[in-house]
Amino acid sequence: MPRDTAVNSLGFAKPPSETRVVVAMSGGVDSSVVAAQLKTEGYDVVGVTLQLYDHGAALAKKGACCAGRDIHDARRVAEEMGFPHYVLDYENTFREAVIDEFADAYLGGATPVPCIRCNERVKFKDLLETAKDLEADCMATGHYIQRKMGLRGAELHRAADPARDQSYFLFSTTAEQLDYLRFPLGHLASKAETRALAARYGLPVADKPDSQDICFVPDGNYAAVIEKLRPGAADPGEVVDADGNVLGEHRGVIHYTVGQRRGLGIGGTGEPLYVIRLDPNNRRVIVGPRAALATRRVPLREINWLGDAPFTSQPEWHVAVKVRSTRPPREAILRPLSETEAEVELLNPEEGVSPGQACVFYAPEGSRVLGGGWIWRGR
Repeated sequence: MPRDTAVNSLGFAKPPSETRVVVAMSGGVDSSVVAAQLKTEGYDVVGVTLQLYDHGAALAKKGACCAGRDIHDARRVAEEMGFPHYVLDYENTFREAVIDEFADAYLGGATPVPCIRCNERVKFKDLLETAKDLEADCMATGHYIQRKMGLRGAELHRAADPARDQSYFLFSTTAEQLDYLRFPLGHLASKAETRALAARYGLPVADKPDSQDICFVPDGNYAAVIEKLRPGAADPGEVVDADGNVLGEHRGVIHYTVGQRRGLGIGGTGEPLYVIRLDPNNRRVIVGPRAALATRRVPLREINWLGDAPFTSQPEWHVAVKVRSTRPPREAILRPLSETEAEVELLNPEEGVSPGQACVFYAPEGSRVLGGGWIWRGR
């Protein structure tokens, strides 16, 4: 009989039983549902969980991914669903590729986004290569983002549920990686649907709370982690205005971010003051009125472009951009300076644009993600 050439749910022209999928399992409900769903559909599922930091210490922290409890939960799901599960020790890689840069970026006065670097340098790089070594046809994750086939190949699109969309954290996914990746949850309308699926599959993590903080930062206390990694990082210094007038003393530059108002320890100035810039070399926190936060031009580097035409094929692109994960896309003009550097002109100024954050590009209409870059101070 002729072989059935129908495309399966993951896009391969062969039966699910002949399609091997490595599922990146964090131990949470999202990736557990992905693994259970694919196993139920008959795929050859292999679960992989990364040990990213000392899980002995992390056991006491609730809501952290890739900690000891999460490794245990991922293993339980694999056992109950009947597929193999492996734990890979990536502690050294994670520290070098993510944690060290996080600490150094804060010391340099930036506001880093380590979750993006983790996806870029660990999950979608080393883990993806491991999946290929396991002879998997693809790697699936529990991220809320969509992969759609376009005229020129796989495209990245925002999740169907705007409240869960993780496109900001995945902008650096390359076209080559996108060919290999799958995101089975991106089309769901709400997280409630994911939990309903978890309950249907009888998963022990069905009611497990979502992680809230950066996984290696207990209780969101960035400064405490940085002080531990870089002793002396919290040396005090001056709080000054834009003209250099000293208004008070701060307790370490690492305790402050651009746009911050509370906790400045200064009063009697007559108007609310915000952090408008950090000067770590001179241990200074520069403050000013809210109007001083407005930014129209944003320099970018490390551009990852996912558009159909080459990035430098035209002098400017009309796009929508996000300069913070929690903000909606805003109209902008993107001007390439090279293959890896660009300037974004925001049609309406944004407040609190900070070096170290990502600027993610979207098509002006529709849901397509066109890539992004890292905000820096420029020349």
